Amino acid sequence: MGSLFDGLPDPPSAPAADRSFPPGTPLAERMRPANLDEVAGHRELVGKDGFLRLAIASGRVPSIVFWGPPGCGKTTLARLLSAAGDLRFVAFSAVTSGVREARAILSEAANLRRVQSLRTLLFIDEIHRFNKAQQDAFLPAMESGDILLVGATTENPAFELNAALLSRCRVVPLQAVSGEEIRGLLERALGDAQRGLGGTAVQCEPAVLDALAEAADGDVRRALTQLESVVDDARSRQSGVVTTSDLERHLRQPLRYDKAGSSHYDQLSAFHKSLRDSDADAAVYWLERMLAAGEDPLTLARRMVRVASEDVGLADPQALGVALAAWQAYERLGSPEGELALAQAAIYLALAPASDAVYRASKRARTLVEERGSLPVPLALRNAPTQVQRDAGYGKGYRHAHEDPQGTGGMVCLPEALRAEEIYQPTERGREGELAQRLEKLRRTRRQ
Repeated sequence: MGSLFDGLPDPPSAPAADRSFPPGTPLAERMRPANLDEVAGHRELVGKDGFLRLAIASGRVPSIVFWGPPGCGKTTLARLLSAAGDLRFVAFSAVTSGVREARAILSEAANLRRVQSLRTLLFIDEIHRFNKAQQDAFLPAMESGDILLVGATTENPAFELNAALLSRCRVVPLQAVSGEEIRGLLERALGDAQRGLGGTAVQCEPAVLDALAEAADGDVRRALTQLESVVDDARSRQSGVVTTSDLERHLRQPLRYDKAGSSHYDQLSAFHKSLRDSDADAAVYWLERMLAAGEDPLTLARRMVRVASEDVGLADPQALGVALAAWQAYERLGSPEGELALAQAAIYLALAPASDAVYRASKRARTLVEERGSLPVPLALRNAPTQVQRDAGYGKGYRHAHEDPQGTGGMVCLPEALRAEEIYQPTERGREGELAQRLEKLRRTRRQ
């Protein structure tokens, strides 16, 4: 009697150098690395003493979440782990499938391990698309050893994956592949007659490979797809050489940017911190980078209003007005005319004297409110519209500031328990330096 799993395909392996491909297989798939030595980039993982190489050699590969940008090799590394460990490879996308399909795969994996002692490497692409409750479905199979889970995500796992799943996985950050590594891969693809484009008799000028590697923006798949496109175009024109003038219609690729994902927050953070660090060049670069990628200009306008108070504050009181004016100008003009007002505001904020004294004062005051609760209002400051309130002492001791030559009655306006607090601590930068002198004079008057 045959096994329950007779007829199942053998566990898929990574592409071998002598493997044949069906007609129409994309170059990016044909050039998928057959072993760790062919992987572009990630030397800290696949190099001589790299984590993945050592884990494979020891036979102790943990469940992993690969976190990195598109085209950096997450799927490839998962396939190589499967091939090296003689594991059945099952690819599963959280975009197109749900927990019902996952449970069927997990049940099959448990039966395969019990009957054939064959473990399954379950590769879940876009694992962050599962909500945190759905992620719990994989925990029992991971704990029992039925599956080795390898997830892939472009989003920060700390935000998108639940603690139970993260505690059972090793998070492996992957960086975008360098332009130099991508260029070397393009050269290899051009010269490989079996898996690559070596049989086409089409060559590329060195500057073409440079441009393709740079335009790929760290995405190996994009680079190989574009190389295949320009070579096919040259063949259709019966040209044996791809020149830089042939590239224009092939390199119009959108910038990598997800308005709801990590790239959005990373670049918005870079914009804010460039403004804070008084780097006008970087500030206007990140502004234009996000605008070019399709960011809502009003998101950037709102961030600059925040910066005007948080990072400039009273060192330049006009900064808030400049940011608000840029916001209003964009709302009236729209794109592209209104974007220039945003650039003007960004440069102004970056060059304004910096101070976070208002921000720190706000935080300190909020902390005092939360820690000390409902402290009573000083009697002198209380409203006293009736005789009953006046008899109770409301308003007693109040001094009208405008009747004083110094413009202050010198009263203690904080609750009695906080009268020694000096919440606002101005810097000496810009206009705030003048305000610091006046503040000290007023505090001195109150102390007297």
